[in-house]
Amino acid sequence: MDDDIQQQLDARCYAEAFDLLAERYKDKIFRLAFSMMHNETQAEDIAQDVLVKIWKALPGYHRGASLSTWIYTITRNTCLTELKKRSTRPTVSLHTPEMEAAADSIPSLQVCASDAGMEMDVETLLADLPEKYRQVITLFYLEQKSYEELAAMLGIPLGTVKTLLFRAKKELLAIGNRRANASPAVSAERTTPTNPRPGTANPAVTGPTVLRALPALMLL
Repeated sequence: MDDDIQQQLDARCYAEAFDLLAERYKDKIFRLAFSMMHNETQAEDIAQDVLVKIWKALPGYHRGASLSTWIYTITRNTCLTELKKRSTRPTVSLHTPEMEAAADSIPSLQVCASDAGMEMDVETLLADLPEKYRQVITLFYLEQKSYEELAAMLGIPLGTVKTLLFRAKKELLAIGNRRANASPAVSAERTTPTNPRPGTANPAVTGPTVLRALPALMLL
């Protein structure tokens, strides 16, 4: 994927390599920064800061690390430094063997959405997630990073990555349930069905529901 960038680096054409890198990764850097900072202006500032750091560090980049992992590590560390300055860095709880074993079997977000009876944009749900969960969801689903890549980027064990994803999706379902139950439209739909079943005074809502999310978010 990044062979063209690597060729420029091997030739020590750092300006050309940076131009390719910035064009390819600037939006991804911003999304990760926004997922951690939860503030558009701060995310934009951090994205610019990260690009400056990348430019300065390019001559020292080695093939040993994936280029994308290297970029995301710089981005994450920059965000953590800023969060530490504000004393708002969240605590990541330790995983349990039971949760690690269950991480691979949790239903997809599509199933969670259907179970909750909700129809909403996934960004609305992500906005309510704690930073530690929003970060792994963004990297794993939006950026399609593997468990191993996440572990390397975040500096945590593989089992902890799976546990954080497990808890993040559980929390998304809880948020969706709360929003769905608080929605007047959903309440009205539940209490006034358009096609009641014979002999049923107050049937449950059935049929497909929609989670308007990116395809990458649909399946684990």
